[in-house]
Amino acid sequence: MTAVRESSDVVRLDVVEGVGTIRIDRPKMNALNQEVQDRIGAAAAEVSDRDDISAVVITGGPQVFAAGADIKEMAGLSYPEMVAHSARLHQAFTAVARIPKPVVAAINGYALGGGCELALCADVRIAADDAILGQPEIKLGVIPGAGGTQRLTRLVGPSRAKDIIFTGRFVQAAEALAIGLVDQVVPADDVYATAVVWARQFVGGPRLALQAAKECIDRGNEVDLDTALVMERQQFAALFATEDRTIGMRSFVELGPGKAHFVGR
Repeated sequence: MTAVRESSDVVRLDVVEGVGTIRIDRPKMNALNQEVQDRIGAAAAEVSDRDDISAVVITGGPQVFAAGADIKEMAGLSYPEMVAHSARLHQAFTAVARIPKPVVAAINGYALGGGCELALCADVRIAADDAILGQPEIKLGVIPGAGGTQRLTRLVGPSRAKDIIFTGRFVQAAEALAIGLVDQVVPADDVYATAVVWARQFVGGPRLALQAAKECIDRGNEVDLDTALVMERQQFAALFATEDRTIGMRSFVELGPGKAHFVGR
């Protein structure tokens, strides 16, 4: 069964068999202007709320993921205007990062600047073998402003993040895989299909357990170990109040592992 809903012409949300695809479509480079940013945030909020969506793919299509912010739009902004603009940008990207479901970025072509930062908001990144990533903001006399200094550092480590951000250089797909910036590299024609396969494995899964696991990992990374372990213990115990926990454990005892049919409650 297929359901399609257009969020706007520049950002669409398509839902097919439990997988939601947030697709940026602003030719020719998918530059992230204010409208695109706002629509991404709105799409993230929608996929978070919808029970018919189990996992999410973020893509820019087969040619380019997103080549960064719309510099023409930003160039004329004053400091007070940029304060407001950057707050809305962070709000949109944070909404993506906090989608309480598995999220995969399907990266074709360029993922630069804000495009790379958007990909960093996903749980997993699958890239084309000819994809190019990077944070070239330094060449404009600024720094990454949508989470790049923080999410990139947490992903690849401080030294590698500094090298990429200080130089503004492009990172080819093979290097991105080697340093952990992406998780899988496939032929360009296979990127989206591979991402959908990854996302589809969570359809019919234990929704609340997946949400708890994601929150523990993401929020735990922001605090000290003792606090993170308390968070994990609380989330683990809380799942014993769910119907899926009862189903999963009963199925394991009666039928063996991996045969449970969860209901998402």
